[in-house]
Amino acid sequence: MTPKVVIFDWDGTVVDSVEHIASSLHGAATELGFPAREMEAYRDIIGLGIIEALQKLYPGLDGDDINAIREGYARYFFSQQTTPQNIFPGIETLLTDLGVAAEGLAVATGKSRRGMNRALESTGLGPRFAITRCADETRSKPDPTMLREIIAHFGIAAEDAVMIGDTVYDMEMAQRIGMPAIGVEWGVHQRDRLAAFSPAAIVSDVDGLRQALKLT
Repeated sequence: MTPKVVIFDWDGTVVDSVEHIASSLHGAATELGFPAREMEAYRDIIGLGIIEALQKLYPGLDGDDINAIREGYARYFFSQQTTPQNIFPGIETLLTDLGVAAEGLAVATGKSRRGMNRALESTGLGPRFAITRCADETRSKPDPTMLREIIAHFGIAAEDAVMIGDTVYDMEMAQRIGMPAIGVEWGVHQRDRLAAFSPAAIVSDVDGLRQALKLT
C-alpha cells in the first residue's frame, strides 16, 4: 500500500485518550441524574460525534438534555490537557516519515472543532496535518462526508488515500466510499469487529502499521 494521502482518526489512534473520554462522559451524565452505563458502553461510542454518541447511550434525549451533558462533558474533558505524553509511542516518528513519503496527512475525527484545535496545539502535532475535519462541522462517522471533503482538498480519488482508525465507525466510513482502511488494535474496538468491514490490514502495533504503509 503506497497511498498519496494518509488520514488518521485521533482519539484511540493517535493519542491515548479513550479512558479519559469514557470517564468524562460517565461523570457528565451521572451528575445530571442519568443512569450510569458500563464503562465499555462509553468506550464503544468513541469516534461518533457527541450528539450521535449521546443519542446511542441514552435514546430519547431531547435537545436540552443533550446540551446539558455536552456542557458537562466539556468541563470534565478539558480539565485535563492532552500533552505530547499522551501520543501513542512511535506515532510521532511515523508521522515524520509519512511527511516525506506521502503527499499529505489529514485527520478525520468525531471530536469537536474546539477540542481538535486544542489537542493539535497542546500535542504539538498541528503542523503535521494539512487538513482536519471534525464531526461538528460536517457529518458524524460513519457517514463518509468528512473523507470526501479531505480528498477533495487534495484533489485525489478515494482509492488514493487510506483511513487509519481504531473503530468500526472508521472502517465503515472508508468502506462506504471505496477507500482502503487500516484498523489498529490499540484503541476501542477489537480485531473481529474491525474485520467485519474488510479493511486492507489490521495491525496490533505501530511497527505493523509501518509495514502496512510500506515504511519498513
